[in-house]
Amino acid sequence: MSPITEFIESGVLELYVMGAASPEEVLAVEQMAAAHPEVKQEVEQIRLSIEHYAQAHALKPRATVKTLLMATIDYLERMKEGELPESPPVLTPESRTSDYGKWLQNEKAILPEDAEGIHARIIGYTPTATTAIVWVKDATESEVHHDEYERFLIVEGACQMRAGEETHTLKAGDYFAVPLHAPHQLTVTSATPCKAILQRLSVE
Repeated sequence: MSPITEFIESGVLELYVMGAASPEEVLAVEQMAAAHPEVKQEVEQIRLSIEHYAQAHALKPRATVKTLLMATIDYLERMKEGELPESPPVLTPESRTSDYGKWLQNEKAILPEDAEGIHARIIGYTPTATTAIVWVKDATESEVHHDEYERFLIVEGACQMRAGEETHTLKAGDYFAVPLHAPHQLTVTSATPCKAILQRLSVE
């Protein structure tokens, strides 16, 4: 076996492509790739193979993951600009939309024209509770919560909430608490997006 073939089959090229090679190994691979076209070609082939594998086995994140990530980034940026953190009231069956008037009436608490299926604006965050205004245009994906309570207070529009084996019809002013461990999905039934106060509370 030639030294070049032995180097190629040593496994160091895979480590290099994955970013797991030591500084000494990185230097060795780059020197060998510069001096030997077959080593450079093998590095590129490994890179393409790993990329194809990653694409073939990639999992599409839930739409809500992107929505909450963007809402969190927006919230942090607002804090940097001087907005003070607040703790909106905990949602209960007695809650009314007027309890959240100061946040709902904020001039920036609107649904952007280019918003996709779900949009959220965080209005309060603590280690145990996240409160947001959410807009749903069509429907949410089915999801299950095992370590947090999810509660809704419908502000505008109407929807159906399927939780477990039951379906609940909700309209403006209605409150709903999602049972733990229950698969649930919201489907908008009004001509306009369903707007709600969403609150997630950690299970103690």
